[in-house]
Amino acid sequence: MADAYPSVAGVAAAASAFARFHPRQSALREIGQSREGRPLHLLSYGRGRRNVLVVAGPHSDERIGSATALRLAERVAADPWLHARADATWHFLLCLDPDGTVRSEEGPAVRRTPAEHFRHSYRPPADEQPEWAPSIRPADDQLPESKVLVGLIDELRPFLQCSLHGNDLGGSWIQLTRDLPGLAEPLGKLSAERDVPVQTGTYDALYWTVSGPGVYVMPEPGRPAQFESLPEDVNRSTWIRPHTYGGMTALFEVPMWASRKVTDTDPHPDPARALAGLATLLRHQSGRARTLLELV
Repeated sequence: MADAYPSVAGVAAAASAFARFHPRQSALREIGQSREGRPLHLLSYGRGRRNVLVVAGPHSDERIGSATALRLAERVAADPWLHARADATWHFLLCLDPDGTVRSEEGPAVRRTPAEHFRHSYRPPADEQPEWAPSIRPADDQLPESKVLVGLIDELRPFLQCSLHGNDLGGSWIQLTRDLPGLAEPLGKLSAERDVPVQTGTYDALYWTVSGPGVYVMPEPGRPAQFESLPEDVNRSTWIRPHTYGGMTALFEVPMWASRKVTDTDPHPDPARALAGLATLLRHQSGRARTLLELV
């Protein structure tokens, strides 16, 4: 449906049609199943020796990734420089968390308002999110989707893994596990062409090195990469896994609703009061959530 994110079933159908249209260069295969038995589909294009892995749907409430993967597959197919001349094969994991994404599909199937989005979107706890789970859960208690992703990385040994993310409100940015000097320039150009601000500050990369406007590089091992209160061990993450084979990971963030306010770098006139107000609101909302959970 126009101006709406495609469903999990719709993405699979579109990928199947793509593979039929490009029978010599592409393949669509099921590489595993989710906890609830939904298939995990991998769409591949090209015959090159060097592999690129694109992971869509790492978070169930960030549905833009699957649509982006389909569009990128079309772009690759149309440009031999991106596959044949680059000696590359592109692999698109169309949705890493189909179970959660299907839950986020509930509600209006057309373009949603912010209120409708937040009312119907679904995101499980961090240790139940397949991309993050390997760095949080014990090694002997991994999710089937996580096992599929880790196994796929080990099979393909990609020189580049692209993880497609989205944010609710803000701008665009990129997080890298290894620096790519000069990446900030095309990010700024493409974002400007689409009237999307480049977000030059995000709590997702609070401790990361700034390579350029909107580009953040993961700190060296041993240096903090996140808040100490978070349980994640980044060194066991799926982002780092390609390093085993000399590769790297790039995480791309784009907003559902763009806001120029993220480009405002002026200091707040009364930060203490603002933080106190937000803390009060958070305590109030936490109390409401606790009450609702007791009713479940």
